[in-house]
Amino acid sequence: MLHTRRLPTTMVLRIGLLSASVFALWALFVYALYAFAGFRFLRVPFLPIATIGTAVAFYVGFKNNAAYDRFWEGRKIWGGIVNSSRTWSTFVLSYVHPGDDSEEAHDVRRELIYRQLAWINALRLQLRKTSRFFDRPAAATRRRLEAHAEHMRNDWGTELTPFLDADELQAVTPFANPAANLLTTQGRRLADLKAAAHLDLFHQIQLMTVVEELYALQGKAERIKATPFPRQYAEYGRTFTRVFVLLVPFGMLDVFGDQVLAATTQAATLAPVLPMIIASALVGWVFVTMEAIGDASEDPFERSMNDVPMNALCRVIERDLRQMLGEAEIPDPEQPVDHILY
Repeated sequence: MLHTRRLPTTMVLRIGLLSASVFALWALFVYALYAFAGFRFLRVPFLPIATIGTAVAFYVGFKNNAAYDRFWEGRKIWGGIVNSSRTWSTFVLSYVHPGDDSEEAHDVRRELIYRQLAWINALRLQLRKTSRFFDRPAAATRRRLEAHAEHMRNDWGTELTPFLDADELQAVTPFANPAANLLTTQGRRLADLKAAAHLDLFHQIQLMTVVEELYALQGKAERIKATPFPRQYAEYGRTFTRVFVLLVPFGMLDVFGDQVLAATTQAATLAPVLPMIIASALVGWVFVTMEAIGDASEDPFERSMNDVPMNALCRVIERDLRQMLGEAEIPDPEQPVDHILY
């Protein structure tokens, strides 16, 4: 997630200048065919092209709204995980071994809370286990992922070892869904504590309600991850946008046609045709950028600049829960890297 109120100017220029330059060159090519090759039929009335542009704008707007809904739902799911994790820790500290300040009681509470920390990190890693970036990422994306690799925190053993003992980590790793198995273990552990009279039935039910909520939140996140944005909307939106921006220079010939013809009578100057080229480049840049924004927001659990910052949220939960346990060594908050919070 971009962790800045305003997009860095260098980022806007780096992305915008490339696309605007391509559209400017295309407009210049269309102008050359019209003015020097005599292809007068390329001059198309701007009204039908503007009509297409209006339809594309509505279509892309719908796509962007749907893509943002996916991102916002993902963020709400992780907000629920934050709250449920805090609730779990509060209940564990209050209900498990009530009134017992012995080291054994503390170890049991610590085990239950640390397993919760293992669960949030396991879920994070599972959601990022598959990624569209594994399939021919753009060159800029590949360079960013390589440069920020050490900040991704994607190693399973490194991330879960602090929260699980070696035997449990080895036992849970082979499961197809380790995060769900960790929640199952929590339920079994609560049953053991109830049987040993370290937890009464009412409080066991309350804690199992939290486990149920965690299952529901995990299922919602998995639903978004396993259900791609409908490709008919995504691909046709991209296709319509490309068709429109390719047609724009032909309509601009109708708007700036007289200046274009005048340019052919002036010695080696492009001044009269610059408004057409600039206008075509700006219109193309705006529409392509709008389409790209929706494309970048449709998968909220990847590693893009616009995704839910799961690393940072897991660190927030870890800091809160460790402080609840009274631990002195608390990890620092996750810091953005080049304005990006992972």
